[in-house]
Amino acid sequence: MIINSLLDTDLYKLTMLNVALHQFSTTDVEYTFKCRNEAKFTEAMIVDINAEVDHFCTLQFTEDELDYLSNIRFFKSDFIDFLRLYKPNRKHINISAGRNNVPEITVKGSWYLTVPFEVPVLAIVNEVYFRHITASGGMEKIYNSGVKRLEEKYKAISKTGFQFSDFGTRRRLSHNWQEEVIIKLKDLPNFTGTSNVYFAKKYDLVPIGTMAHEFIQVGAGQNDVPLIKSQQKMLQSWVDEYRGDLGIALSDTYGVDAFLRDFDLYFAKLYDGVRHDSGDPLEWAEKIITHYEDMGIDPMTKTLVFSDGLTVDKATEIWTMLDGRAKIAFGIGTHLTNDFEGLTPLQIVMKITTCNGRPVAKVSDSPGKGMCHDDHYLTYLKDVFKIKE
Repeated sequence: MIINSLLDTDLYKLTMLNVALHQFSTTDVEYTFKCRNEAKFTEAMIVDINAEVDHFCTLQFTEDELDYLSNIRFFKSDFIDFLRLYKPNRKHINISAGRNNVPEITVKGSWYLTVPFEVPVLAIVNEVYFRHITASGGMEKIYNSGVKRLEEKYKAISKTGFQFSDFGTRRRLSHNWQEEVIIKLKDLPNFTGTSNVYFAKKYDLVPIGTMAHEFIQVGAGQNDVPLIKSQQKMLQSWVDEYRGDLGIALSDTYGVDAFLRDFDLYFAKLYDGVRHDSGDPLEWAEKIITHYEDMGIDPMTKTLVFSDGLTVDKATEIWTMLDGRAKIAFGIGTHLTNDFEGLTPLQIVMKITTCNGRPVAKVSDSPGKGMCHDDHYLTYLKDVFKIKE
């Protein structure tokens, strides 16, 4: 089976689960799957995806895994106790074949019970898909192309000075290939860790991750603040939970300009830095650096994390342009874990589309990366946050 441990996920899912349990236990959400590029899904793939999710929903955290998590200082004992009881509920997820057999996947339920589904489900969809399309042959040639490309990346990264981590769980070719990538890269002095908690544990690496877009989106479904204050509410909730740990804020749920209007001196001092996930990375960096400087904060005391569709060459270019102006770090995903000759990686996501029965949205700085099922709400949100088309 593809997923055999609840640790085979990204750290940000556990960090958000922790906040959801403590601060948003009455919040209900719905996640929706989307494939952004053309892909040749089949009915047989849907059958296999369902079988893999059935298996995933039989898993529980082992005592060894709980011991590992309990030694991460920002996870408190009550959270570990909850994880000891947690088991994914198959009733929370529905998977069927949509148009052209593209999976229609929805996850519904309490936020703290459904947070763990996204990353494993996306990993399952990926691995099932590529297992099927390579079943007729040619996998050895494809695999060898990946090994060759990984060696080239290893050599290129060895010549740079930038810090980077593996962010490749969601869109990996397979669990085994991600492991090969980590084994190859883990001894590089500028390799800082992996978002995958299972591999972090197995290879004694630092688990990397903070918040995702869904965390900011959930704020829009709360009753205690108006929409215009929802982003600040969630930034504050994160600070209240982690008290200085996990201090990287995500900047593009409603676009960087709306983020910077909320990221005032208070938050700019509290957070260690900001993560880029859409739009032109250098333009984004200039805005962030200028924002810090305008508030009298030395950008060299802050970290800019880049994670949007990075390649080694793109990361090298960004690092060359920005080194010495701020602390720079990179999270590289698909380019490490799904880069093979003859295969086109799936551009798949699962985003929250409703919260407490209300529509919510992600509005990206890159065309095509936004997601919302209610055009009227999207128009309203753009007006509230002064988002330009």
